[in-house]
Amino acid sequence: MMKRKDQREEDTWRLEDLFETDELWEKELSAVESALPVLTGFAGRLGNSAGELKEALDYFYGLYTRLDRLVVYASQRSDEDTGNGFYQDMKMRVQSLAVRAQEAAAFLVPEILGLEEMQVQQWLREDRGLALYGRALQDMMRKKSHVLSREQEELLSSAREVGQSSNIFNVMNNADLKFPSVKDENGEEIPVTHGSYVRLLESRDRSVRKAAFESVYGTYGQFGNTLAATFAANVKEAAFFAKARRYSSARAYFLDDANVPEQVYDSLISSVHQNLPALHDYVALRKKLLGTDELHMYDVYVPVVDVPDKKYSFEEAKQVVFDGLEPLGDEYRSILKEGYENRWIDIYENEGKRSGAYSWGAYGTHPYVLLNYQENLNDVFTLAHEMGHAIHSYYSGGNQPAVYAEYKIFVAEVASTCNEALLIRYLLKKSGDAEERKYLLNHFLEKFRGTLFRQTQFAEFELKAHEKEAKGETLTFEALCSLYLDINQKYFGPSMEEDQEIGREWARIPHFYTPFYVYQYATGFSAAIALSDKILEEGQTAVEKYKEFLKGGCSKDPIDLLKTAGVDLSTPEPVDRALKVFRELLEEFKSLI
Repeated sequence: MMKRKDQREEDTWRLEDLFETDELWEKELSAVESALPVLTGFAGRLGNSAGELKEALDYFYGLYTRLDRLVVYASQRSDEDTGNGFYQDMKMRVQSLAVRAQEAAAFLVPEILGLEEMQVQQWLREDRGLALYGRALQDMMRKKSHVLSREQEELLSSAREVGQSSNIFNVMNNADLKFPSVKDENGEEIPVTHGSYVRLLESRDRSVRKAAFESVYGTYGQFGNTLAATFAANVKEAAFFAKARRYSSARAYFLDDANVPEQVYDSLISSVHQNLPALHDYVALRKKLLGTDELHMYDVYVPVVDVPDKKYSFEEAKQVVFDGLEPLGDEYRSILKEGYENRWIDIYENEGKRSGAYSWGAYGTHPYVLLNYQENLNDVFTLAHEMGHAIHSYYSGGNQPAVYAEYKIFVAEVASTCNEALLIRYLLKKSGDAEERKYLLNHFLEKFRGTLFRQTQFAEFELKAHEKEAKGETLTFEALCSLYLDINQKYFGPSMEEDQEIGREWARIPHFYTPFYVYQYATGFSAAIALSDKILEEGQTAVEKYKEFLKGGCSKDPIDLLKTAGVDLSTPEPVDRALKVFRELLEEFKSLI
């Protein structure tokens, strides 16, 4: 596999837009470290006047903007090659500084909550500068019962540095785990990596799929006890912080950050359960089309229609995405083009590079996108997906002050999956070939299966794992595999063989280390289906409402932001509507075959 130093510059992201050199990063790290005592110097003064409260908040958000840039630079340098000790050290040092910054700021929220609410309201009316922070101050008041004393907040901030389960998993998963190679259709030895795994599962040769499946899950099985202990530590950490902040559960704690009712989570699982017969129908159809007596989990990704494998160079992928997003208008696509031309994107896999794909950035600079591009249609959609994140951040950061620029995770997947929904509709509309249309319909059905169904399956597993911990049950490797296998079988239904290896799948899912995150892929996908329908049906009017949502950051609760664009996720309607589309697509697919 290619080493990082051998990547072409034009195929890599330009992190110099954050810091031109590592030396400048070091200088800024020292400067931010030196600024922490200034922040603590505001302690005890917030109640003196509106002016002092505003000055403290200005300094806090200014300092955290600088710290955020430090974190993003070090983390993304480390992600270029997770085996690079120099950047691993940088990442760990800035993470340590971030913990100390949390400690320095620990007085802020408790002291604000100690102020008389009537006094704060009066200051907000009288001081236009402080009024900028009105929503943030009101959100603090909403969480008043969950905020601790200054000393306790400092202790909680320090405790975060102890919990390193996420870092342990990431290093082990990306730098240390090595999978046995397999032979491809031509008998040639092929390395199995995080980046190549799905591509191998798409192989027409079943023996290749099976070998790749066993290579990956056999390896995870060898480290099962360690991975279970790491996962369990993360679950216990979530429970600890939830209890410390007086929440009834870890789920209640994590959902409250965006003021999302727990009923939204339960309603999602309930709606999907009611529609599992449609998924079982699709799985049974897949088995029939593959013409196999038994359907295994390694048969899930291979296309079930006979069309030539088509490869997309990255240049072709960029053009397809650009054309597919035409309904979003010239302004939106000009931002997309800027990202293409100004090296926002790190494109190809290299040895030690973090697996998967993401978009990230710091306030005041453009966003970045990490890919491990493999030239297949799935990765074309990944480009559209991650650029959706990036452009959401671009709009949000360009239209909101630092205090409201970072949108909540609950809406983080809406823009990305809206891009995907528009792209698949473009490709279906463009296709005049019946065989190609079958392929695209299969691909769209797979998006539903892989996002709405699969992420809800993950969410159900995560909820039950956390509930087990809350009951005092031990999260052993065997217990976690058994739980996961049972849920997997419920979702895939009677046509799927019970492959024991798939019980280990939980062990390779990085998002479980951000507790109660994955359900938002499913709710976001549902919102994206609704929004893409509105954009295609209503045109510019819907586009303008959608862009207002993109510009909103966290200036409103995320459910309220989506309502402004015409989608209400406080009801089951968007999820039920998306599942109805799945059933309609499935019927069209059946009619074509």
